[in-house]
Amino acid sequence: MEHAREAFAFLDDVRLHTWTGGTPGTPAELEARYARQAAGHSPDGGQGWLNWLLRRRTDARLVGTVQATLSRVPGGGTEAVLAWVTGTAYQGEGYAREGASAMAQWLRAGGVSALVAYIHPGHAASGAVARRLGLVPSDTVVDGEVRWEDHGCRPAESNA
Repeated sequence: MEHAREAFAFLDDVRLHTWTGGTPGTPAELEARYARQAAGHSPDGGQGWLNWLLRRRTDARLVGTVQATLSRVPGGGTEAVLAWVTGTAYQGEGYAREGASAMAQWLRAGGVSALVAYIHPGHAASGAVARRLGLVPSDTVVDGEVRWEDHGCRPAESNA
């Protein structure tokens, strides 16, 4: 919650909603969302939540977020649905790729059996991040977004 005001500075941008729909929330709404997410799981305990903030190394400025929603899958294993947001002023600098790769590697090392992302078919930058994670588009479309997946959880390429 203590990061909500700082995050609001880059999240208060209608351009970030081009592919996802909706509009930016208020600072109070963002604080309330962060308070819910800080629990680390859904109210019914059926999902786990990871929420990482991305900071620029040079000055520790908050530039984006990476999130994973963890769920048990039928037949055993855990699926992680990944999402990333980079402030428009910082896009194209590799922050989403680096943050999502770090989270994917951490999840894979922890035994997650499936990585997934839902990406609007026109969002080439997010598609490139997903490819970097070893995800491939499926035929499944949910709310206008294509489900990208890698059930083999192949290691992501090095960030080097």
